Amino acid sequence: MLVSQSLWNRRRGSAARRVLILVENLPVPFDRRVWQEAMTLRDAGYAVSVICPTGSGYESKFEVSEDIQIHRYRLPLEGSGPAGYAIEYVSALVKIFFIACRIWRRQDFDVIHACNPPDLFFLIGGFFKLFGKKFVFDHHDINPELYESKFGRRGFYYRLMLLLERLSFRTADISLATNMSYRRIAIERGGMQESRVFVVRSGPSLNRLKISPADDRLKRGRRYLIGYVGVIGEQEGLDQLLEAARHIVHDIGRKDVHFCVVGDGTALETMKSLAAALNVSAYVTFTGRVPDRLLLAVLNTADVCVNPDQANAMNDKSTMNKIMEYMALGKPIVQFDLTEGRYSAKEASLYATPRDPQDFAMKILELLDDPVRRTAMGQFGRQRVLTKLAWRHQVPALLSAYAALWSEDMVTSHETSTA
Repeated sequence: MLVSQSLWNRRRGSAARRVLILVENLPVPFDRRVWQEAMTLRDAGYAVSVICPTGSGYESKFEVSEDIQIHRYRLPLEGSGPAGYAIEYVSALVKIFFIACRIWRRQDFDVIHACNPPDLFFLIGGFFKLFGKKFVFDHHDINPELYESKFGRRGFYYRLMLLLERLSFRTADISLATNMSYRRIAIERGGMQESRVFVVRSGPSLNRLKISPADDRLKRGRRYLIGYVGVIGEQEGLDQLLEAARHIVHDIGRKDVHFCVVGDGTALETMKSLAAALNVSAYVTFTGRVPDRLLLAVLNTADVCVNPDQANAMNDKSTMNKIMEYMALGKPIVQFDLTEGRYSAKEASLYATPRDPQDFAMKILELLDDPVRRTAMGQFGRQRVLTKLAWRHQVPALLSAYAALWSEDMVTSHETSTA
C-alpha cells in the first residue's frame, strides 16, 4: 500500500490540488457517476482519492485504478428500516472519518467531495473545514422524499432528514445538483446562494455504452424482449412492471414477450416471489448484478426498455441513470409520467398514467406493434444524448464548479430551456 501511494504521489506531483471523494451506498468504480467525476477531475490535473464501501467484485480494501486511489471499507449490515439505516450510516461515517484522517496525515487533501446519501457527511466536511479544506456537497438523492417514499409517512425522521439536508447545504462551499429540480431544492430549502449551486447531470459515457448486435438467446425463444436495468428496491416500481407483465401475458394473451430485469437490491427476492404469485416467472428473467458485458447485451437486445419508477415526490424530482443509458443505446422507452423522466427522455418515451400498470402494459404493446415508431423514438433519444446529455457535456459544469471553489466571485449556474 505504501509503495502504491508513493507511486501515485510521484505521478500526480506535489503541486496538484487533491480531492477526496466520499461515498457510502455503492462501491467505486461501480458507481458510474462518481467514477466519471473522479476521472474528469483527474484529467483536469487534480489528484483524486475515493473512500467507498466494498461490494460484489470490489472486495479489495485498497487499489490504484486509472491513477485514482480507492480506499474501501466493509459495512456490518445494510439498513432496512429507520433504526437499521441509522446503524448503517453511523458505522459508515465512523469508518470513513478514520480513513480520511489517515489519508490527511499521509498525503493531505484540499477538498472533501461528499456524495449523499446519507446527509451526514457535513460532519466530516465541517471538521476538515476547520483546517482550511473545501467541502463540496454532491446531491445525489433527496433524502426527505426518499424516506417518505420508503416508509409512507413523515413525522420525526422526515423532519430530521430536512434538518440534515439543510446542514449539508449550509456547510458546503458549493453543491452539485443532478437536475434543475434538485437545484431548486438547494436554493429554496437549503438556503444556498444561486451562484454556489451547479447543475452537473449524470450523463452516460458513450465510451462505455456501445451499440452492438442483439443476442436473441436472451429472448428465451420469444419474439420480443423488454429490458430493465437498475436497482431493485421498494420505490423502483418493479411490482408495477410485474403487474404489467401479468396483464400482457394472461389478460391479453401475448405469449411472445419476455422480460429481463438486470440489477440487485433489497427487494430482489420479494420481486421473484411476486412474479411467481402472478404466474409470470416463466416470462421474467432476474439476472441479479451482472458485468457490463451482459448488461449491455440485454439492453442491445431489448426491443423496448422500461422505467416503472413509482409516482412519488422522490422519483418525480430525480433523474434516473437508466433512462440516459436506454437513450444512449437508441432504445424506445416506456415509463410513468414523472417530471424529470419526461425532461430527460422527451420524445424518446411513451408516458403511462402513474400507478396504472395496465396502461403501462398497453404502452409497451403499442411500441412492440409499431417498429417504425420504435426506430424513430430510439433515434431521437440517442441524438439527444449525443448532443445534450452525454457525460462530455457535463464536464464543463463540473470543472466550473471546482474553479469556483477558489474564486471569490462564484459563477452563476444555469441551464437553457432548450437542453
